[in-house]
This record gives sequence, structure tokens and C-alpha cells, in this order.
Amino acid sequence: MADLYISSDVASEGEMAAVAVVLGPDDDALVVEHERVVRGGTRRRHARRNLLLPALHALQNHAGWISPGGLNHVCERLQVPPAEAYGVATFYDLFRTTDPGNREAVTHVCVDGACQMSGANELLAELEAGGARVHASPCLGQCERAPATFVQGLAGPDLVPADSLPYTIPQQGDASLRLLRRIGVVDPTDIDSYRHNGGFAALERARELGPTELVQLVTDSGLSGRGGAAFPTGVKWAAVRAEVDTGRSAHVVANADESEPGTFKDRVLIENDPFSLVEALLIAGYATGATHGWIYIRGEYPLATARLEKAVAEARTGGLLGANALGEGHNFDITIRRGAGAYVCGEETALFNSIEGFRGEPRNKPPFPTTHGLFGEPTAINNPETLVNVLHLLTSGISEYRTQGTERSPATKLFCLSGAVLTPGLYEAPFGITLGELLEMAGGVRGDLRAVLMGGAAGSFVDRSFLDMALTLEDTQKRGTTLGSGVVMVFNTEDDIVAAVSRIAEFFRDESCGQCVPCRIGTQRQHEIVGAGVLDAKHIGLIDEMAAAMRDASICGLGHTASNAVQSAIRLGLIGAGK
Repeated sequence: MADLYISSDVASEGEMAAVAVVLGPDDDALVVEHERVVRGGTRRRHARRNLLLPALHALQNHAGWISPGGLNHVCERLQVPPAEAYGVATFYDLFRTTDPGNREAVTHVCVDGACQMSGANELLAELEAGGARVHASPCLGQCERAPATFVQGLAGPDLVPADSLPYTIPQQGDASLRLLRRIGVVDPTDIDSYRHNGGFAALERARELGPTELVQLVTDSGLSGRGGAAFPTGVKWAAVRAEVDTGRSAHVVANADESEPGTFKDRVLIENDPFSLVEALLIAGYATGATHGWIYIRGEYPLATARLEKAVAEARTGGLLGANALGEGHNFDITIRRGAGAYVCGEETALFNSIEGFRGEPRNKPPFPTTHGLFGEPTAINNPETLVNVLHLLTSGISEYRTQGTERSPATKLFCLSGAVLTPGLYEAPFGITLGELLEMAGGVRGDLRAVLMGGAAGSFVDRSFLDMALTLEDTQKRGTTLGSGVVMVFNTEDDIVAAVSRIAEFFRDESCGQCVPCRIGTQRQHEIVGAGVLDAKHIGLIDEMAAAMRDASICGLGHTASNAVQSAIRLGLIGAGK
């Protein structure tokens, strides 16, 4: 296999030991190849290529970078072409393929959104002056406690310094809530505590109904995706179930890769109530007939990941996962995969590629995930908030579930409030609450309101004239904005919105996977124009033309939405001549 190696470098004993933790001891079965139907055609795959991402994490943690020798070893073990493995390693923000020289943990400092307004640049300079190895990072999903940091461990665990501090959510302990009612009440590390607080009652109800009635209930409830796309959940589950009924194997996936600047709802939910996601994914697997569940979680969420791993392990020990799960002859298990810092992997098909051990680049659609998803098999992929909604739906019934919200937007929504509000944090509120009422829930605006960014970097700015806007899918669409994943980032008159918009443009420039020429070039040129600060009619027209090209010709939502915030800031006069 001499032609397999990237160079003459060989792995050290430490690197081999680190990789062995993920891959296990040498096994000739690793080189067995099989065929999978993917993207409408046949594609060669290696039996355990999906372990590439965990192996790269192991190498990065061992020495603070991925050496040629370490990568050679992984390529040989998994029979992955070296050029492809190198392409994967260089795709992610958390991996390094050049020797940093000093063997120290890396402190990532968020420079997006709320953190940018809360002194991120000053914190970066302070840490650098103190001799720390630092990295300016895109959103770390800690917007309510800005400026955020994340420490990437070296031969030790990753950590978020703020996780060691006492932390509560504003509505903690409120029994009237649906999605957050157990937070602050349940012990997130104890399955018995979860059972004592109503855990697994929804699963029992699901078993009483059976898969067919369960899918119909979810369909009739009007539950739609909470990650931003708002696709009907029941339609997705029914489509996968139909494929399974023809004899195909299937997957259910929880997309916890919330990388949208301003979003942190899934982190709070998983850190404080991880068993709820495990239960919800079990129900999704039972409903669709899927035999395997996956949770793809941000690499920057070490506490949430650790608690999920423990929750899955306890569920497996308790007989809820594995062969003959639930005692009904249905085999179902859950695998957790950590991302490695790539916003685009929040797009469902890019996430599939990432799990499979390829670069996290979106796929063309059709075919759609419900017929050709993970490993080319039928897949239902949902946001954690979407999945956890099913628990309340099952225990309360459809009539009670729909008592809050509106006809098109039933039930409640999680909102991530950050920036210039008195009490930043995660809030649960019924669909239909107005923007002004939601801000009051967070203590009101700190200072004089200038603008609110709705939906995150992929969303749009609104001004005080939108305070009466009802926060529903239909009303936000009617007013030309979006709920997205629930981001509500507030700017007052003292905040530098010009710098914030420039940073959003820079974010999309950096996060474009580069696969689509309009997106790759459009995001670059957009940032150059906004960053230069010259926004006359000519340049604004150019931004509009590029935005149209990206929306029309990009494969995924990143290109479709990369200009939303910039264009809305121009329309509101937040940036432009004299700003």
C-alpha cells in the first residue's frame, strides 16, 4: 500500500494510540468495501469511512494539529484516499494541518454578533498579550453570555469556561412551559430523575398509538421544522415510513449543529434536558421504522456532548436502545457525531456528507433526503426543538397542543434573545407574541432601540416599526422578514451596526464551502464592498445583482440568504452614505 501514503511521515505511537480509541485495534475487516446508492447513482464507499471525522478529532486533540504521519495512519486504517482525507481535514475551522509549534490548548473567542458588541476584540487582544494561543472564531453558540470563549483541549477535554459558572435560564422552573419545563428541575445526568419528572411517558403513548397513528398525529398537529426551514414534520416522517414499508432501511437524524450566529437554543436544551432528545429520537425512529438514529452536534459544545453521551449510554443500559429496543422486535440505536466548525454543515445534505467522512458540501436536490439521505438511504432529519415538541404533543393530545399559537403556527417557539436587552437568554413563548412583548420578557431594551436582527446572519434587520409584528411564520413572512431559528439580536443606538453588518458579510465569505461559483465569488465581493464602506447607488445595485445570482444559482441556503441582512440594513438606512 505504498501509494496510499501522503508522504514518508509515519504516525507516532501517541497518534496511533489516540486513533485506536476511536477505531479500535487493527482489523482487516476495515478494508472491506461495499456499494451504496447515493445521489441517484452508484458510489464506492469504505465500510467505516464515517469514522474519519472522529479520528481527525482524536489526532487534533492529541497534539494540537493533524500531522502528515497521523493522517497517513488514519488513511491506511480506513482505506480513505489521502487527498480526500486531507480535503476533509482542511475543511473545518477546528482542525489544523500545520504544526503550531507550541503545544498549548487554543482559546477560541467569538467575534460575531452579540460578542462583537460586548468587547470580543478587546478580549482577544488581552488574551494574546497574556501569551495565550487564541483564535478569532465565528459564533460559538453562547450569545447570552457574551463575549464567548471555547477552549480546544490538548491531550485533554475541550471546555467552555462559562460552563463552570452558576447559570440559569430566565424561565427556569416554570411548570407552565412545554419545552423548557424540566430545566432547573430535572438532573440532566440521571435517567431516573428524568423518569420521575415525566420522562418516557411520551414514548409509552407512542407505543400505544403505533407507527401509523403516530405519524398521522404529528401530521395533523401542524408541527413544522424549528431550525429555520419550517417544513412540515409529519410529511417528512410519512415519506420515510413509506420507503421503509417497501423494505428499505432508514435513519433519523437530530441536527444539533446550530451554527447560525445568535442561536443557542439547542445547546441550552441539550445541556439541561438531554434525555428529552434521546426520547424524541426514539419516537421518531419508531414512527418512521428507522433502525438507526444520529445526533450531529456542534464541536464547540463539549458539555452538551458529554451529557448526551451519558444519556445515550444510560438509555442503552436500560434496554431502550440496541437489539430488540423497547421489547417489540425493533432494532434501534443512536450514534453521536461531533462537527468540527463549519456553518454549512447545518444544511441537511452537507451534514450527511460530514457524517459519512466527506467534505461537508451540500448536495444537489432532488433526490431528497426522504428517499436518498444519509448513506443514500431514506432519512428524516429534524432540529432538536422540533423533535422535543413531539413529547408534549403525545402527552397532552392534539387539542391541547394547538391551544397556543395560531392555525398555521401552532404551539410555542424558543427564542434566543441577545445583545442590548436587560436579560439575555433563551425564552419559550407562544407563536403570535409580538416582537415588543418578547423584548419585554427579556427586561426590555438596554438604551434606545436602533434595530433588531431577526433570524440571525441569514435573517434580516427590522426597526421599531416592527414591534407590533406577531411572531408567527405567516406574519413575519408577510412583513418581509423571518423567524429563522429563533434569533432575536437587539442593537441600540450606541452599537456599531456598520461594523456588525460588515462582520456578517465576512462571516458568509468565510463560511461558503466554495462549491458554487456564484456563492463563492458573490460572498467575497459582497464583503469587499461592505467592508470598504462605500455604498453609493452603483455599489448597492451591484450587491442586489449578486444577491439575485446567489439566490438563483446556489445549491443551498447559504448562498440563498447570504445577502439578506446586508440588503435589509441598506433598506433601513442602517448602512450606506454617511453611516
